[in-house]
Amino acid sequence: MAEFTMELNDDQKQVRDWIHGFAADVIRPAAAEWDEREETPWPVIQEAAKVGIYSLDFYAQQFFDPTGLGIPMAMEELFWGDAGIALSIVGTGLAAIGVVANGTEEQIGTWIPQMYGTPDDVKVAAFCSSEPDAGSDVGSMRTRAVYDQAKDEWVLNGTKTWATNGGIANVHIVVAVVDPELGTKGHASFIVPPNTPGLSQGQKFKKHGIRASHTAEVVLEDVRVPGSCLLGGKDKLDERLARARERAKAGGGERVKNAAMATFEASRPAVGAMAVGTARAAYEVALDYAKTRTQFGRPIIDNQGVAFQLADMRTQIDAARLLVWRASWMAVAGKPFTSAEGSMSKLFASEVAKKVTAQAVQILGGNGFTREYPVERMHRDSAIYTIFEGTSEIQRLVIARTISDMPIR
Repeated sequence: MAEFTMELNDDQKQVRDWIHGFAADVIRPAAAEWDEREETPWPVIQEAAKVGIYSLDFYAQQFFDPTGLGIPMAMEELFWGDAGIALSIVGTGLAAIGVVANGTEEQIGTWIPQMYGTPDDVKVAAFCSSEPDAGSDVGSMRTRAVYDQAKDEWVLNGTKTWATNGGIANVHIVVAVVDPELGTKGHASFIVPPNTPGLSQGQKFKKHGIRASHTAEVVLEDVRVPGSCLLGGKDKLDERLARARERAKAGGGERVKNAAMATFEASRPAVGAMAVGTARAAYEVALDYAKTRTQFGRPIIDNQGVAFQLADMRTQIDAARLLVWRASWMAVAGKPFTSAEGSMSKLFASEVAKKVTAQAVQILGGNGFTREYPVERMHRDSAIYTIFEGTSEIQRLVIARTISDMPIR
């Protein structure tokens, strides 16, 4: 277990500088165009694949960094480039992690390559969990998976929403209910292979921000997948459901549900790092602008009102990064989140991103309100961080219940 440190080692610095260079040279020049087009930036994803950033190997290397800082460092630099394009690049990773965490070796070897494709023929994957009536309340999920024993197939029916890459993905990972009586413990995940009949794209959302990232509904109508597409296999599922039923009978259902919440806690710092990247980008634009923009014969940074805003912005960004790094290190070191440190990092960083990008627009004045300057886009993009991976209100609920020893429901 690595000791907690705020100093990146030489290897980490080299990787950081490499990602930063890609963000500066490839992502940023394309950001405004793909934001306006509201389309998946396939050429940029292809460039990321060619240099090795769009690949499972890259994310695995960062994930297994013993300090825990690999993933937050990578997320911050990519999202410093542009949030919409960065989300298009990293969106497949959520589906891939779902397979790696829950799938068999055969499933991992079969499906992960199909999620990414090749540098000459890139593919994307989608993780489908949220539903129109089941966002923060995952216990209200309605998508059903019924096992057809005669054909060894699972039949999926339901509608998913807010799915990154939904409908355009080569492979979809779908979370569905297999036992409604067990609540969240009665869920299972399924691989839906390419061109499976019955899966279609529903509404594509026209969004306020992160517009280069494709977000859509996924409709499942009698979608049949082979039994081999149940992540982990049926024997493992049956054993897990049996344990959950026994615990429910013994009155242990709440403890099981809290264990599931701990899994979300470990993933939230990565979103916090994304928010830090966007906030840092807006701060840097505002700082450069304040140094060069003159009014009344002097740079506007000479005005205390502007200078103090920039001081607060930098302080808040650094504080957010420290919370993200602490939670990331705790996760990899196996330290329990006794005060919901994962949610703390995501809550604080996402709120900082909204505040800092708004201040950047204000410092640029009328220019900040136009699309000629990137802070307008960064401000729009920042709104997503307080919504996805659990809203700020949900983060506060998790923190409050954790520090008060109340059950998380």
